Amino acid sequence: MSLRLPPVPFHHRSAAQSTTAAKPQTSSSSRSFLKFSLRNCSSGTDAHTSRKLVMKVKEKLEKDYYSLPTGKNGRDDEELILWFLKDRRFSVDEAISKLTKAIKWRQDFRVSEITEESVRKVAATGKSYLHDSLDVNGRPVLIVDPSKHIPEMFEQAEDERLCVFLLEKALSRLPEGKEEILGIFDLRGFSLKNSDLKFLTFLFDVLYYYYPSRLGQVLFVEAPFVFQPIWQLAKPLVKSYASLVRFCSADDVRKEYFTESTLPESFRH
Repeated sequence: MSLRLPPVPFHHRSAAQSTTAAKPQTSSSSRSFLKFSLRNCSSGTDAHTSRKLVMKVKEKLEKDYYSLPTGKNGRDDEELILWFLKDRRFSVDEAISKLTKAIKWRQDFRVSEITEESVRKVAATGKSYLHDSLDVNGRPVLIVDPSKHIPEMFEQAEDERLCVFLLEKALSRLPEGKEEILGIFDLRGFSLKNSDLKFLTFLFDVLYYYYPSRLGQVLFVEAPFVFQPIWQLAKPLVKSYASLVRFCSADDVRKEYFTESTLPESFRH
């Protein structure tokens, strides 16, 4: 999996930590919705209003899109519905339009069938992986080493499956109260033979349409001069994600994003 892009300073937000108080027993669905609602107070929509909008979307999906799957990441997944409502600034119609496309895409792409074994061969290149530790802001970290990506080595479909597998894995590791992941592209050793705009387009389309607002920040580390023209070509493809990009040094990564014990091995030298 590979990406390439340059500098746009980004000031990341720190999520406020919620205190836990004793509360009456509720269903797992209600508990997950409540936690998710509380994390979205900054949107300006209170939990009660959010709940009403989620139920409205849920009812419309059941009526007009009955054939869509149910369960986790399905049309009745309240946490998923709320996430898409938040992404669409609580517009019911826009959320339904984007959410139904995302659910259909998950079906067509067979996301639930992608396993570690099915992507093992591509993952063995080491070009992309999920770091074992969180960053200092409590975010799961996806690391990409574009210098290990040779576009002709694998079918693009294999690279795409690895990409989606890692996104799913990263999101499954989100701590309570956290909503975003950090992407690090280690551009040391990058050359033109590693560039792959076709895959880049796939990656940002997936993030924009099917995993909206899940990427909190993107670090492009030690970008070489040859990367500049590629960035100019890539900018129109990455849409609003360009504002999340920060060009930085390996030393910035060491000092600002990890502790000594959580620093990725590739940044220890």
